[in-house]
Amino acid sequence: MNKPARRRSSYKNIEDQQQQTNASSSTSNSSNSNNGNVMDGAHRKIELQSPEDLTFLINNVRRAAEEHINAAFPPVDGQDDAAAGEDELRVRIERLVTDYISQTFTLAAPNLSINGFDLDAKTFPAVYLGSPATSSSGRNLRRRGGDSQPQEEVQYEAFDARRRARVEELAREEEDLMREIAALKRRVPAAAAKTYADGFWEGVRVDEEALAKALEAAAAAAAALPGGQDQEEDEEDRKNGSKTILDGIGPLERQAGVEASYEGVVETLGRLKREMPATVAKMERARVAGEYVVTER
Repeated sequence: MNKPARRRSSYKNIEDQQQQTNASSSTSNSSNSNNGNVMDGAHRKIELQSPEDLTFLINNVRRAAEEHINAAFPPVDGQDDAAAGEDELRVRIERLVTDYISQTFTLAAPNLSINGFDLDAKTFPAVYLGSPATSSSGRNLRRRGGDSQPQEEVQYEAFDARRRARVEELAREEEDLMREIAALKRRVPAAAAKTYADGFWEGVRVDEEALAKALEAAAAAAAALPGGQDQEEDEEDRKNGSKTILDGIGPLERQAGVEASYEGVVETLGRLKREMPATVAKMERARVAGEYVVTER
């Protein structure tokens, strides 16, 4: 069985291109430093909200580069990991692409701002470009080195303007509800107290009117009767126990129980009044006897 031929290429042209790229980068750096003030006045910096936004952009660029490299250098059927590790052309290209991405973002760093603050050109590469965890070359080197542990990859959902508008609408609705609740807290207790007071005084007024009408009716009925008939009827009602306070108002539901309790209380008070002097005399004699016993001892 014939083994698949390894890719071979001359790196002279690639190295020459890399040297030219480095020279052009240094030239552009000097020109950018000389014309920085002019660019600041003419162009506005790219504004980002958080460091995660910049990390998201770098990871997207590295992911796209990895996809293109995988499309250009697909794995050969029957080629093991050891043979894949000897594909020096792919490794070299991955390193060149990684360096190119790092240089691109390093040159773009002075034109970026995160939450209104400029990026520090000295610490930018170490903070955002120092970790090879998201680069294609780093993943390939780990795969060829035998590291098969899956790496956590953070993916950000695309921005949705409709959801953002919905969130703003819900926030406004929440504020309106909070204002309405605050207004109800100020208005409802006073209104409830006023309603209760009005109902109470209305009931008192109705009761007073009914009482006045009953008194007027009783006075009119008493005036219409002959002189002695009214007293005879009152005496008869008192004996029968059917006398009411006002005409038109029937006897109480517990009239008999109330009268019995009242009579019992009156009898108890009378008995206490009769027995109290004797009890006081006994207590006085007991006090004198106690003092005598204490003195003799």
